[in-house]
Amino acid sequence: MEDTKPSALTSLIEASKPTNTSIESAYHHALAAQVLYNLQYQHDWTDLEIHTRSPIADTPLIKPLISGLPPHRIYVHPDEQIEMLKQNIQEKDIPPEREWVLPTHLRERWSLRKFALVFDKIDEVPPIVNQSANRREAKRRGGKRLLLATVGDDSTIVYYVVHDGIVKPRQN
Repeated sequence: MEDTKPSALTSLIEASKPTNTSIESAYHHALAAQVLYNLQYQHDWTDLEIHTRSPIADTPLIKPLISGLPPHRIYVHPDEQIEMLKQNIQEKDIPPEREWVLPTHLRERWSLRKFALVFDKIDEVPPIVNQSANRREAKRRGGKRLLLATVGDDSTIVYYVVHDGIVKPRQN
């Protein structure tokens, strides 16, 4: 009988497993590792990092968050979109911004209160990997936002942009 090698995802989850944690915490961390793997290998994100502590107060987050740099801009604020149209700038010509990603499972129930707990613990722009806390990227238009990564039972992951508050709609 041949020994089978674990998959790359299984190896990633095992290598990044936290020590001395509850089963629920280990589950959330494995979910974050699965989303990180998807972002890195399916969507070409770079500078990915799993955060378990708030960058603002250095207190535990309610669940792990991911930060990273997508290959292109995920969201363009409506005011910025108008300026781009006036100056004839294409979306592909603007640099990407670091984003927060909140890994969740389809069966989890999220309330406005739970989202508020997450938004209260994060900066507008995620910290740059391996950089001191006092050097951050410039603020961006539209306030805090994150990508809600929802993992289904079949491991399909869908991403939704979630804002902290109300944002005026985009121009079509």
